[in-house]
Amino acid sequence: MNYKHVVLLICLIIFSACKQDIHLSKIEGKQINISDSLTIDQNIEDFIKPYRENVNKNLDSILAYAVDTYSKSDGEYNTAIGNMMADAVYEQSNPVFKKRTGKDIDFVLLNHGGIRAIISKGNITTRTAYEVMPFENSTVVVTLKGAQVQELIEYLSTAKRAHPISKLNIVLDTDGNFKSAGLNGQPLDFSKTYNVATNDYLYNGGDRMDFFQTNDSLYVLDYKIRNVLIDYFTKIDTLNPVIDNRFIQLKN
Repeated sequence: MNYKHVVLLICLIIFSACKQDIHLSKIEGKQINISDSLTIDQNIEDFIKPYRENVNKNLDSILAYAVDTYSKSDGEYNTAIGNMMADAVYEQSNPVFKKRTGKDIDFVLLNHGGIRAIISKGNITTRTAYEVMPFENSTVVVTLKGAQVQELIEYLSTAKRAHPISKLNIVLDTDGNFKSAGLNGQPLDFSKTYNVATNDYLYNGGDRMDFFQTNDSLYVLDYKIRNVLIDYFTKIDTLNPVIDNRFIQLKN
């Protein structure tokens, strides 16, 4: 055994003798309250201030005017705010989709839970769009076969919730059972395929909308729902959506 081997052997013996098993026995933490009593670092404040003012200026820029206050709880099967969002997705996204594919979006389906704030009567700002849609969800268009569209209709008819839809009409009978579904005044043909605009959250199975997973094609528009709203608000002067007959239950 040469000198190098002897040194290596001694090092290994020393390392083995010194090695100990270390186990985590306890994790401790404490809550630190953040309040106005904390001292402000003026250098940091001076650095951040112009950025904060610029962000607030952009967020508070007026885009349109709402003639009333709109909430996702103001209707049973469809709401004014939900109808506005679904219609905005169609109006803003269809030109993008058509330019890329030469086809039209047939109808839109969003989710009731995705509406995160009311729109108050008065000025609509960029901040309004961020409050209504704080998530990073984007618009996608999914080509669904008739069988999946039928599952979609059954889902909505069973859920009986004001999930926003556009260009699609659903009628329940007086007992709340499915009666009919149509598109642009014509009955749905379940032997056809339909291009359905939705958001990537629902496409990935959100709200148990699994019917989107069985599709012929997926088109990612790279168009956030929030930006859809901002562009829509910028284009209009006055916001005045209504509850209509796109999803209703017949009365006795």
